[in-house]
This record gives sequence, structure tokens and C-alpha cells, in this order.
Amino acid sequence: MPTTQSAAKTKAADLAILGGSPAFSEPLHVGRPNVGDWNRFLARVNDLWERRWFTNNGPYVREFEGKLAHFLGVKHCIPVCNGTVAMELAIRALGLSGEVIVPSFTFIATAHALQWQEITPVFCDIDRSSHNLDPKRVEQMITPRTTGIVGVHLWGRPCDVEALSALARRHHLKLLYDAAHAFGCTCRGTMLGNFGEAEVFSFHATKFFNTFEGGAVATNDDTLASKIRLMKNFGFQGYDNVIYIGTNGKMTEISAAMGLTGLENLEESISVNRRNYCAYKRGLGDLPGLEMITYDEGERSNFQYVALEVDEGAAGIGRDQLLALLHAENVLARRYFFPGCHRMEPYRSLFPHAGLLLPETERLARRILSLPNGASVGAADIETICSLIRFAVEHGGDIRRELATRDASRPSQDTSLHG
Repeated sequence: MPTTQSAAKTKAADLAILGGSPAFSEPLHVGRPNVGDWNRFLARVNDLWERRWFTNNGPYVREFEGKLAHFLGVKHCIPVCNGTVAMELAIRALGLSGEVIVPSFTFIATAHALQWQEITPVFCDIDRSSHNLDPKRVEQMITPRTTGIVGVHLWGRPCDVEALSALARRHHLKLLYDAAHAFGCTCRGTMLGNFGEAEVFSFHATKFFNTFEGGAVATNDDTLASKIRLMKNFGFQGYDNVIYIGTNGKMTEISAAMGLTGLENLEESISVNRRNYCAYKRGLGDLPGLEMITYDEGERSNFQYVALEVDEGAAGIGRDQLLALLHAENVLARRYFFPGCHRMEPYRSLFPHAGLLLPETERLARRILSLPNGASVGAADIETICSLIRFAVEHGGDIRRELATRDASRPSQDTSLHG
């Protein structure tokens, strides 16, 4: 259903945050789920309904596993119930303990998957240009208690896998990647999923490729794959034969059916993301103080994330002011990954001074803004979003004055979003 849009904004008072009509009549989300062909999905649902085989490594899960491995060019890609459990399984199967180095600029599940197993996440700073782990900083964080490194391919852009691999070999550490953003992306022509001891994917509904809810562990290590397969099914090897400790990490048949349907539509989803990304780049590329993340044209990317850094001094408006302005217009942009894992519990209590070692993380957390993308976002929507952002930058001074006047007349209102 198309999203209704209001007339263009010509003065600050037209903005919804200042009393005008919202640009969109319905919320426009950053990650509204993509869906494949309904008839193909329904045929699979009818089939599994007739079979009455809903879980426990059914035929759709097995088919999905094979097609995932083939697509990634990896020996094993094991589907599980969600990305967090996939990460927990990989961490446990690798025998990580003590301390593991991880970025703070990531979704909280990356750190929680370690802490949940009483492993200390040691937060490391990121590289300013890539937003990924800075290998030089990683080496500085290694202690005798360090057993591993978890890199995060943020925005689907690969970590410096060569430098991290060299570090891991030199210090005898395990290397695991959180590839939740990176399904369908490459590094030097090789699909992500083939690096480190293992890589973990998320197929959550907000990802451009989803299985309603799900995840997977990819690895080229036969022994590790066998261990993870045991662990995701309570340690069962065959009927009534438990040989290892495990949990319930199985993917359901209906999730696998959704995944198989999505795989058939994968290239179209990526093409839509790329089209939208390019439209945003045309609409925002020349604005001062706004810098969109870029993708390496020499690599395959999924273009899922349209994120930009807002430099308040150059743009004339702050990130949080712009966020509040867009939300009022029903554009539900997001602050990824604000305020950083180290500023969330339990980590801010456990490591109250961690931010002193994370200047780039703190800088990016104050600046990054992610915009709506995916099949539910059309060219006219992007044109309107870009016009709102352009108006905000070009009239930043007027907007700030209007907000200040409004806030002064309503002193009891919480104006924390307006700087």
C-alpha cells in the first residue's frame, strides 16, 4: 500500500515537529521485512502442513542448509533458530573463555553472547573510515586471558580479515566473525562466511534476507560443524543417544520455507537496495556535514544499510535534532548503535571507564543515522526524505531558533532530543 505524502516544506513552521502536517501518513521504517513470492511460499506451507513435519531437521531445513552452503561457497552453513543462538553456539563450540576482544559499536547481542557464558567482552575501538575493528587497537587489548577475537562486518562491509587473521595466528587466538549485516557480501571476491574459524549470520525479520526469525553458522571446519550440529539439538547423535551438552537451537520448517522463498528473490532484493542507496546518494551527496557510508564497487554488497554521519558543526543541525525532525514526519530513522555496548548494562557498571579507550566509537555513536531502505521504500519516498533532510540542513539556524522559542514557551516539556 503506497504511503501518502503531504506537500513539500517551504518554511520551518511547515515541519511536523513545529506543528505542520507529517510528510508521511504512515510510519516508514528502517528495516520493514522483505518478502518473496507469496504463491511459492504458500505452496511450501501447504506441503509442510500435509507432511506434519514442523521441526527437528525436516526436509526444508536440510534443503535450506544445502542451498546456503552452495550460495556462500562454504563447506557448512548450519541454520539455527536465531542469530544470537548462532553466536552463542559458535562461541561455545570454539571453547572461548576468559576474555574475548569485540567492538562496542555493534548490536548488544554480540557482547551478550559472550557475557551470557561468563566470558568477558573486552571492548576495542574501531577504525574511523571502515567502522570495523581497528587491528592495531586489537593488538593493544590482548592479555594473557585473551582467547579470541570477534570481528563485526558492520553495514556488510568486511573487516580487515587479513590483519585480524595474522593477529590471531601470531597470538594463538580463535577468530570469529559476526556477519549479521553481511549475507551476500564479499571480501576480495570471496563470500563472507569463509573467514576465521566461523562466521555467524542473522536472518531476523529486519534483515534484507530473512526467515521470519533465524540465523546460521558458516564454517569450513568439519569438526567444528559437527560439534555445532550436536549442540543445536541437545547433543543428540541419533535416536536416544546424547553424546554432548547442547541446547535447542533448531530452525523450524516454516522458517526454512521462508528462507528458501527469499533465496529465490535474493538478487531482486539486492537490486532494490542498490537502487535506493544510489537515489539517497544523489539526493544527499552534496550536502555539507553529511557523509554517507560507501560500498566498494569492486565487491559484492547487499546495500542493506543507508547510513550517514552527521557533523553538527558543518551541517548546522545535530544528529539527534535531525532524528527528532524525521520522526515527527513519520520517517523512523535509527541511531545505530547508540550509545555503544559499553554504555549499556551490565557493561557500563562493570567497565565504567571503557569509553576512555573508545574515542572513535564514541564519536561515531554521536553521529550515525540510518535511513529507511528495502522493498517497501519507493523512489518518491526517498525523494521526500532527502528533501526533508536538505531542508533541515539549509534552514538549520531557523529550525533551531523555532525549536528554542517553542521550548521556552513550554518549559515543562522534555526537550532532550533537541540538543
